[in-house]
Amino acid sequence: MRQFYDTYRRFPELSTLLRELPWSANLHIFSKAKLPEEREFYIRAAIQNRWSVREVARQINGGLFERTIFEPPHVSSQLIRSYPQASELFRDTYFLEFLDLSLDHQEVDLHRALLKNLGQFFTELGRDFCFIGSEYLLQVGGRDFHIDRLLFHRGLNTLIAVELKVDEFQPEYLGKLEFYLEALERDIRKLHENPPIGLLLCATKDDEVVKYALNRSLSPARVAEYRTHLPEKRFLREKLHEFYQNLNPPEESQY
Repeated sequence: MRQFYDTYRRFPELSTLLRELPWSANLHIFSKAKLPEEREFYIRAAIQNRWSVREVARQINGGLFERTIFEPPHVSSQLIRSYPQASELFRDTYFLEFLDLSLDHQEVDLHRALLKNLGQFFTELGRDFCFIGSEYLLQVGGRDFHIDRLLFHRGLNTLIAVELKVDEFQPEYLGKLEFYLEALERDIRKLHENPPIGLLLCATKDDEVVKYALNRSLSPARVAEYRTHLPEKRFLREKLHEFYQNLNPPEESQY
C-alpha cells in the first residue's frame, strides 16, 4: 500500500480512475506496468472496456500498450474520413491464443474455433462489438455470397464485415471485401445506420503491400493480422526502451 501511494501520489488525475477498478485489477497494473504512461493506458482501457481482472492480466501479458505504440493501424483513407475515431477502436494485431490453433491450421479450423470462443473473441475485439451472423448470406444477381463474420458496432452505429484469411495478405483480398461492403450498403444497411466497415483479418501481412492496397481504396476498410501466441514480453520491453530513447536522445557534450 505504501508503494501504491508513492507511485500514484504524483498523478492526482488518476486518483478518481483508480477507484473504478477492483483492487486485484489495480494490483496487476501496478505490479506489471512499470512506466506511468503504461499504467494510465491500462487503467483507462480497463475502465472503458469493462475488463475482468483476468482480462486485465491477459492484455498486459499480451503487451497491448507496446503494440498500440509500435503497430499503427492500417486503414483506408475513406475509413479515416468517414470514421476519424476508428483508429482507436481497431487494432493492428489481434491475439487469438485462446483458440489453441496449431501452426498449420486451416481456414475451417479458424472458423470453428472462433464460433466456440465467441465471448473471448469479442473481448479481444473490444467494447461495443455485437455478433450478427457467421457465413452471412448475400445475394447479388443470381449468385450467393457469404461474409465470414458480420458484426455490428454500437458506438459507430455500423455493420462490420469481417473476412478471415489463414495466409499472408494479398491485394485481391481487399477487392472481395469491398464487394461485400457495396452489397451491404445497397441491400442490408438500415436507413439510420452509417455506411458499413470492412475488417480483413490475415495470418500475416507485409505493411508496405497493405499501405499500397489501402491508399487507393474507396471503401472504409482496414487490414489487421491475428496471432495464435502471445508475444514475448522481453522483446516488447526492448522495443519500448528503444522508443523512449528515440524520444529523448542523450544530449551531446559541449566539451
